[in-house]
Amino acid sequence: MVSTINWPERFADLKREIVAATPDYERRLTESWNDLLQELDERTTEIVDEGPNYIPQVHFQYLDTLVPEQLDDIRRKGSIVIHGVVEEVEAASWKTALEDFIKANPHVEGFPEQDKQLFFLYWTQAQVQARAHPNVLKVSTWINNLYRTKTGKKMEGVDLDVPLVYADRFSIGHPGVQWDVHPPHVDGSSIESWEDNNFRKYFADILSGNWRQHDPYELEGRLDAHASLHGRPGQATVFRTFQGWLAMSRTAPTQGTLKVFPDVPLSNAYTILRPFFRPTVPLDSKDILDPKNWVFDISTPDFPGIQPRDSGWCPRPTPDLHPHLRLHDTMTSVPKVNPGDLIFWHCDVVHSVEQEHSGSCDFAVMYVPAVPQTPQNTAYVKKQAETFLAGTNPPDFASDEKGFSYVGLGVDADVVQPISRIAMGLPVAVA
Repeated sequence: MVSTINWPERFADLKREIVAATPDYERRLTESWNDLLQELDERTTEIVDEGPNYIPQVHFQYLDTLVPEQLDDIRRKGSIVIHGVVEEVEAASWKTALEDFIKANPHVEGFPEQDKQLFFLYWTQAQVQARAHPNVLKVSTWINNLYRTKTGKKMEGVDLDVPLVYADRFSIGHPGVQWDVHPPHVDGSSIESWEDNNFRKYFADILSGNWRQHDPYELEGRLDAHASLHGRPGQATVFRTFQGWLAMSRTAPTQGTLKVFPDVPLSNAYTILRPFFRPTVPLDSKDILDPKNWVFDISTPDFPGIQPRDSGWCPRPTPDLHPHLRLHDTMTSVPKVNPGDLIFWHCDVVHSVEQEHSGSCDFAVMYVPAVPQTPQNTAYVKKQAETFLAGTNPPDFASDEKGFSYVGLGVDADVVQPISRIAMGLPVAVA
């Protein structure tokens, strides 16, 4: 395999350092890799056969009635559509309010420049109201609690029952537009997944040849992991259990919606182990999927699965370099959603956005991730609250160097309920 990326030589040292912690590492990792490829062959076929129906769906009012088997299914697939979180009329009104905001502030920044669809706005009144909605926060609490600790011990400063707000952007996608800027990728760490000691603890079972023991919902190790060691712009510094889209319009597969690889233990294991193996046949060989045609190799700094971006690295598995994921076939569109529905996907899930929007109406979503109370997250939300009150961009996002002012931003008075004010890092009045 010929790499077109000038990989730092330290990446070869990193691979050797990681495997050195496992006795008889080549045999153990090779056996684990071959077992993983067999499991992927079976599971990817199942995913392709089921299509969007493979993604779990539940109505908001039935969340608390799900049995352990259903919760385990959601955990494995790492994605879920929750219907009816917000009343349709209210959610659709937020889209109207955002469109009015854009008209009143024609200087808003967005992408692409000539036909803006992703808007770099964070504190419009509609966004503030949506994040503060009690049902949205209740759902965040529910999904945060899919995580757990192996030991069951209490972790200082951690409370999965206290949801926090992470301010992010919104998108209004237009029908008929080609949208190819979101190929399959992961939003979390990139090289940090191997480089950071805490991430190594989180992925320890995979890296030691026991991928079937890996639990993507294990808090210990993950909480203190550093996802942004190299300061890549736009990289979240908080721990988001799940990424989230709050729908403000109707949409369905082929209409610009989200696509996911719906098996987070498998995609985690494969993407983490992939840099330690290379194919012995050309990437376009018809036999590329045969485990016999892959060998353990830590002699080079090649790191398939990450790509250079800005000042750091971006996690991006590709169909060529990650053939066993069968991304062309397994990236699964989420089922139809209506205004007020929430789509969640685990922070490690490989996801993308459909390139084409064949519908007749705009597809509008707010980015509403699930964020629990942790020391790291609490500290961030405190800083974020200052930017809210000042009407400036949140800490994780590039500052507005042009110094634009906007008409119609949300204000402190828009956040009323105590649970909402706590989530926003705002003071709560004591009666």
